[in-house]
Amino acid sequence: MTPQPNPEAGAAVKAADRDHVFHSWSAQELIDPLAVAGAEGSYFWDYDGRRYLDFSSGLVFTNIGYQHPAVVAAIQEQAATMTTFAPAFAVEARSEAARLIAERTPGDLNKIFFTNGGADAVEHAIRMARLHTGRPKVLSAYRSYHGGTQQAVNITGDPRRWASDSGTAGVVHFWAPYLYRSRFYAETEEQECARALEHLETTIAFEGPATVAAIILETIPGTAGIMVPPPGYLAGVRELCDKYGIVFVLDEVMAGFGRTGEWFAADLFDVTPDLLTFAKGVNSGYVPLGGVAISGAIAQTFGKRPYPGGLTYSGHPLACAAAVATINVMAQEGVVENAARLGASVLGPELRELAARHPSVGEVRGVGMFWALELVRNRQTREPLVPYNAAGEANAPMAAFAAAAKAGGLWPFVNMNRTHVVPPCNITEAELKEGLAALDAALSVADEYTE
Repeated sequence: MTPQPNPEAGAAVKAADRDHVFHSWSAQELIDPLAVAGAEGSYFWDYDGRRYLDFSSGLVFTNIGYQHPAVVAAIQEQAATMTTFAPAFAVEARSEAARLIAERTPGDLNKIFFTNGGADAVEHAIRMARLHTGRPKVLSAYRSYHGGTQQAVNITGDPRRWASDSGTAGVVHFWAPYLYRSRFYAETEEQECARALEHLETTIAFEGPATVAAIILETIPGTAGIMVPPPGYLAGVRELCDKYGIVFVLDEVMAGFGRTGEWFAADLFDVTPDLLTFAKGVNSGYVPLGGVAISGAIAQTFGKRPYPGGLTYSGHPLACAAAVATINVMAQEGVVENAARLGASVLGPELRELAARHPSVGEVRGVGMFWALELVRNRQTREPLVPYNAAGEANAPMAAFAAAAKAGGLWPFVNMNRTHVVPPCNITEAELKEGLAALDAALSVADEYTE
């Protein structure tokens, strides 16, 4: 893992990218993507030989790091045996991936519908819920992200929805608990939980319970800020869904497969949804794969009634072989346990120590390998370091922080006024401490913008 500088090759890659690649969520003329030459484990490097410790896990998907040899070998073996096959057939890699996933999902979520990623998993979960209930509406939280496709982005509760919000998608947003910036004037977790549940039930009542097909929540919101729900909240949502005959959907696209120190974040709260969406960590992003884990009751709805949905590459053999290998690696190497142990013994305590030293850190929150630092101008007023959805000059403090992290060899995950600490779940303690030292230095730059 010694990067070899090759700036000429890097320049060619960047030139072709500039000429032909259209990047997501970006103003094309205002971006300058890094040309990546290689990656291994918790690191990647550019064509100038600069190496970065990846505290973003790609887009929070490389749960076992880059280029794990067992998964690479499984993909190669599957490619040599059966590169692809249509989804209507029983294929060993697909069947085994479904079995391994179903073994780990909570409750009776024993049927797996495979998709190509998280957004289309959400699309299909919502379709299933509407068909199962015969109802049109979906309730989802502000400060959420569920994907970039049409239905999923309308369900999303952050500014990426705005440009595509049709206003006719049958989506109603509500406030989920977030004590640090409570919408309920709460002072304790207990108050926040009770008032958030009361708000949700009132929303259901005013929308008409008989019109609501599903409530969808990220078990722990990811890109929106890693706000771990207070004890009792998800159980309370489960009770409301049961009371009103509403399908409860948990989005575990980011939080699933070891990220929180459990196979699924739902296990932290002893809650079983009716549908659970997954992607990302299911095979560490090595080949695109997502899916919906389906309860017995909803699966039965389509026992003799065709499910009107499908994908050409549903359960693609290469992706499923990667999932089988990834799940087996995680089990054999104790990856989930590693995330839980280092999250509790190293990452959480040391992030709190950083917060004590840096006035720019307003709050530390998280679990496992899933943490966020909320950066503020003033700890007393909790004014964010940059305004909501800031861009350009208004975002300068966060841009300066990110630049300092990268200069120190750390690749951060930055969103709005937060930096998320989401390294691979199999990261070592030494690597974690290396990254935390670089984060410590970068936070000193953020401190310069505090009052």
